[in-house]
This record gives sequence, C-alpha cells and structure tokens, in this order.
Amino acid sequence: MPANQGERTRRRLSTAERREQLLSVGAKLFSESPYDDVWIEQVAEIAGVSRGLLYHYFPTKRDFFAAVVERESERMLRMTAAVPGVPVREQLTAGLDTYLAYVQAHAHGFRAFHRADAAGDQAVRRVYRRALAAQERQILAALAADPEFGPLAEHSSHVRLAVRGWLAFTTAVCLEWLRDGEQTREQVRDLCARALLGVIE
Repeated sequence: MPANQGERTRRRLSTAERREQLLSVGAKLFSESPYDDVWIEQVAEIAGVSRGLLYHYFPTKRDFFAAVVERESERMLRMTAAVPGVPVREQLTAGLDTYLAYVQAHAHGFRAFHRADAAGDQAVRRVYRRALAAQERQILAALAADPEFGPLAEHSSHVRLAVRGWLAFTTAVCLEWLRDGEQTREQVRDLCARALLGVIE
C-alpha cells in the first residue's frame, strides 16, 4: 500500500489564492480582537503555513492589516458603485440591498475594516481614512450627476458633511445589526435609505 494512501491530498495554491486565504484568516482574527492582540503566528498557524511564508507576502504586521483593510475597501467600493444614468432614488434601495448582503456575507471583513480606525498604528489608520474618503467621493459623484440632487451638490461643503455623517450612521447601524440581528435586512435598508434622503433633501 503506498505510504501516502489515506492522507489528504493538498492542492498547491497559486500566489493569488494563498494571499486571499491569508487575508481571510486575518479578517476573522482582526474582527474578533484588537489590533495589538492579533499575532502573526496565529495567522500562520490557522492558515497552515510557516511564519516565513506569511512574511514573504506581508513583510510586517502593519502591512498585513493594511492589506486586510484595503481588500475590504475595494469590495465595498465595487458593491456601492453607481450606475451611470440611473437616478439616485432608483439606485438607493438596490444599492443598499447589495451592500447589506455583502455585510452579512463578509461580516468578519466588515468588522475588521471598521476596527482599523481604533488601531494604534497611524499608518493603518491612514489606510482606513483613505478608504472612507473614497466611499464619500463615490457617493458625492453619484449625487452630483443626478438631475434631482445635482443642484444640491453645488453646496458641496453642506452635502459633503451630510454624506460623511450618513456613512458614520450606516456603519454604526450595520455593526449593531451584526451584533443583535433583531432587524431584517429590509428594515435596515429602509432605515439607511430614509436617513440619506433625509440629510440631503
């Protein structure tokens, strides 16, 4: 009988697949514990790789956490991308539905992303704030291109402040929703939609 019979055959992961695996493990750990309480050794052990291999992909813990934050930011930006030519009111419900489905499906990554601002590392906090700024610009661009809300966007400082506040509100609502799960997705969606229209009308 071959010596390796009965052993699990492991498929060799590509560079991209291995990186994604490590980031998924990191998202889970960072979502459950503060930045300072997560150790690189934990990530390597859970992923079944050597610490040296992990450092090959991410030279420092800062680099690793920043990559987790950037990965979630890119996902959120794709999920909330505006559809050119479609009025904001028509997009809002569908866009929030898609976003909330993402929040549920990637709860660890969502929590990890929003833990970044509390990290003591200033470089990581800058990555997080750049990501929020990108979300803000995306929403402002959609409003500016909309026939109904475009004129309001001329008062950019007012609208920018409103959108920034709405992002903070939506984040808080989603984190609480993940904690208690008492509201349905539809209820959370309608609450967030009313909040945005309320602050910009």
